[in-house]
Amino acid sequence: MAGDDGHQIFLGLDIGKTAHYAVGINRDGQTVYSKPVANDEGALRLLVRWARAHQAVVIVDQPGGTAALLLKLCWDATIGIGYLPGLAMARARDFYAGDSKTDPKDAFVLADIARAHPNRVVWLQETSAARAQLELLSSYDGDLRGDANRLTNRIRALLATYWPALERALGDRLDTIGGTALLARYPSAPQLRHAGARRIVKLLRATHRVHEPEAWAEQLLVAAKAQTVVVAGAETAAELLAELAEQLHRVLDRRQRLEKEIERAFFNLPEASIVKSLPGIGPRLGARILIEIGDIRQFRTSAQLAAYAGLGPTPHQSGTSIRGNRPTRFGNHRLKNAFYLAALSSLQHPPSRVYYDRKREQGKRHTQALLCLARRRVDVLHAMLTTNTHYQAPAPQPNLESAA
Repeated sequence: MAGDDGHQIFLGLDIGKTAHYAVGINRDGQTVYSKPVANDEGALRLLVRWARAHQAVVIVDQPGGTAALLLKLCWDATIGIGYLPGLAMARARDFYAGDSKTDPKDAFVLADIARAHPNRVVWLQETSAARAQLELLSSYDGDLRGDANRLTNRIRALLATYWPALERALGDRLDTIGGTALLARYPSAPQLRHAGARRIVKLLRATHRVHEPEAWAEQLLVAAKAQTVVVAGAETAAELLAELAEQLHRVLDRRQRLEKEIERAFFNLPEASIVKSLPGIGPRLGARILIEIGDIRQFRTSAQLAAYAGLGPTPHQSGTSIRGNRPTRFGNHRLKNAFYLAALSSLQHPPSRVYYDRKREQGKRHTQALLCLARRRVDVLHAMLTTNTHYQAPAPQPNLESAA
């Protein structure tokens, strides 16, 4: 681990858009360097030279983004780089004097945590071109997903205000390619009634992946005919709905095409086929898991990986009346969410379902049982990645919990 290699200086950097604030401390915790550094190549090269001359290790609060140029220069100079996740950073800050949140204080906390508790830091490995491509595509996909959610919520709000029956009839098909194509063309109940069943079915048939278009068209027309009252502003609402539906249609179409790009980039990574072999993990989830984990060698045990993902249970005790464990609110939430969704998808897999059902029988709620399953699957995935082996279903063993 980089934090155990005899470094004399620990250089914490609070990452900013135009400038980073750097604080260096020695092994005794004394500050030996403190100043802002512009986020440009010239200034960062000077900082890297200073770090190398003083046998420093760098600790950042972002593993990429606006820290990318700094990270690349450090790797080129063979300087170790540590990363302290945001929630861990927030937790650590409370133990240092002062209630204020300032760049110098945050940079000092980063440096001091690496000095005193190197096991709390995730030590970063240089990102390959293939992994960088996958990270960019996955990040863009996340942005588009957020755009789709916002547009969907706006559309639902307008429909619920002016044509509530139609909003219910669209249901979970509203944010689909077929639903958005329909709303872009016929964005109001009067327009749907005027179009009639034949035109609606024709449009839906021209749209890919629309199941039973005739039945859906009939359901939509029933909802459109159920309201005869015209709410003030309905004409403007219809114009806005058509515009929003067109925007959402483009976003959904781009996400469909982007899914193929992510899949190609995902399988360019050597460990992709191993991750994909674990039931419940497809290219999108697999990409997010690999991006967040990075090099599996930085996690010596599955418990360390689980703690990093925020899936390790936190003991909870108060006197003699309250005992037990509860989920932690810290850790890498993106990785935790990916493991949770993968566990949910794996419920069709018999060994995973058996484990989930056993947890429910023990009195755990649905979410708790899924988190337990996600934690168990961290053990399995860690073993697969560290031994470079694909998933193999466990042999049936009566009265024993499944391994995945």
